[in-house]
Amino acid sequence: MLSETTLINRVADSDLQTIALDEYLADREIVEFDLKDYLFQGLILREKDFREALRNLDWSVYTGKYLAVYCSTDAIIPMWAYMLISSQANKFARGIYFGTKAETSVAILVDFIETKDWSYLQDKRVVIKGCSDQEIPAAAYLAIAKKLQPYVQSMMYGEPCSTVPIFKRPREMKS
Repeated sequence: MLSETTLINRVADSDLQTIALDEYLADREIVEFDLKDYLFQGLILREKDFREALRNLDWSVYTGKYLAVYCSTDAIIPMWAYMLISSQANKFARGIYFGTKAETSVAILVDFIETKDWSYLQDKRVVIKGCSDQEIPAAAYLAIAKKLQPYVQSMMYGEPCSTVPIFKRPREMKS
């Protein structure tokens, strides 16, 4: 004889706070700016020609987008070239990063983690979600663990039903 019992979802009823890093990957259009297109004979960057090319570029196409600046060839690019690009794109781009699209995506996520106010997690038990449809870079997990440790009571990785403990603040001794 089966008895009627109520199933209780202890995970849903717990005070665990779940952070899904993939939620912070959305809303980012990244456009690459490859310096190879501005090299003379594919080898060197000539200042006069480069300044003229930047002056004639329609920078408004970068409005609200992240700009990934890099050079896909082995040319030596002077540092002032990156500064010139930044000075022009800064009025339009949402953010300017050095690196490819993939490297910029990682940098944006790490920047977000570093600048977000996580104080709402003070003394909470937190799970950093492990499964995602998108690949989350290791740098993001390093950054979130470092950033949350001063706030949280405990931090775990995985899913609320199956976690790996990462950090637990020691209980204060009562006097």
